[in-house]
Amino acid sequence: MESHEVAELFDQAVERLRLVIGSIGTDDGSDLLGHAASSGEVAVELAVGKLADPDPVVRAAACDLLGVASSQHMDVREVVATALIVLAANEPDPEVHWSIARALGDTFDARALPTLVTLAGSPDADVRFHVAVAVPAVLDDPPVEVGVAALTTLCTDSDPDVREWATFGLGWSTTADGDDVRRALWDRTRDVEPGVREEGARGLARRRDARALPLVRELLAQDAVHRHTFQAAAYLADPSLLPLLDGFDPTAEGVAEALLECDPLRRAQRDEVAWQVMTTLHLLRPDLRVALLGERCDLGLFLDIGDGSGRCFVDALLNRAGYDPARAVKLVIAGVTR
Repeated sequence: MESHEVAELFDQAVERLRLVIGSIGTDDGSDLLGHAASSGEVAVELAVGKLADPDPVVRAAACDLLGVASSQHMDVREVVATALIVLAANEPDPEVHWSIARALGDTFDARALPTLVTLAGSPDADVRFHVAVAVPAVLDDPPVEVGVAALTTLCTDSDPDVREWATFGLGWSTTADGDDVRRALWDRTRDVEPGVREEGARGLARRRDARALPLVRELLAQDAVHRHTFQAAAYLADPSLLPLLDGFDPTAEGVAEALLECDPLRRAQRDEVAWQVMTTLHLLRPDLRVALLGERCDLGLFLDIGDGSGRCFVDALLNRAGYDPARAVKLVIAGVTR
């Protein structure tokens, strides 16, 4: 796409965004920006140049274009994050703050975290919402303390959408743990908003915190059960949940996993076969340095192959092998050979 075509699309998007900001229209021109962003570096060069425009609507649209370009092209993310961070340092307009926060999340750049933490204190709920969405995307692993603290604070936000996304980000999108994190998640299990309560319960359950058990039982007993609740049940792995889970379609998303994790006999069978696979691999291929791993915030087990071949999810491997250890070993060796 030629630069003049990108410029034309951008100008059209600006006028649509201007109507939205003025509460006259609902089409913010995102489709036009998506088309413009397909040009990659051409779109980024144009958008960076527009960040100095005196019109805040133009600056906001430029940030939006940078965010879309980052989501489409990994190679521009460093340049985009740098430009947005510089702009944010002196940008006074909340509409532009909104676009900066959203775009920074699409860069997945850890350098954006201090800027997002600052924007988390915005009086504008829409800005805080996009900060809650963006922060987990730029956290390192393990999560940086200042980012975790920002999400913890946003979990208590006056706006329910901000609380829900912050609770989701803290509880599900990060592996952050500790007294402050669990206290924040526990507090959200008593939120007035059902979606926030469910996210709080799921986040606690992911950390194997038994305080989530009564709420998960309550949620499983309702007429409509969200898949998040089945995920929470799987993490808790409590046999007392089996009678409630047995009433659900095992082919529904999350149900089979919850049934497996909450059934100690089936879980023991899975673990025993996994152990046989690992010990057999040690005998046949001692060079692979195979190990079985399990993480607090992950379900199931992983077969880690130390030659750099990566990890294999044990449940998927055993299902492919029909729970036959010998067949599973052949599948692993064949994969390593390839």
